[in-house]
Amino acid sequence: QVQLVESGGGLVQAGGSLRLSCAASGRTFDYMDWYRQAPGKQRELVATITRGGTTNVVDFAQSRYTISRDNAKNMLYLQMSNLKPKDTAVYFCYAETKYPLMDYWSQGTQVTVTP
Repeated sequence: QVQLVESGGGLVQAGGSLRLSCAASGRTFDYMDWYRQAPGKQRELVATITRGGTTNVVDFAQSRYTISRDNAKNMLYLQMSNLKPKDTAVYFCYAETKYPLMDYWSQGTQVTVTP
């Protein structure tokens, strides 16, 4: 059974840092992403990383967020720095395999950034 279990969310002041972790089990994945969903808004992509380590971070997170993974441990990470109140959202871990085409979501973790 595939599971994605997050940890590391919480409350932080603006300018602070947090590191999110996502522990995957059941299989390994070709792509792993972080998404977020702020109150009243659609879920949006934050960053993505391939099995080989190629990363892409969306514009609003450039220079502040770093995505990484440890394939040996089947872990995904998101290091967030210089956090802003507008970064407040529920953050989700997402994982995808190509063959067969399957995708999975974590339960989400709340990140709250206070002014």
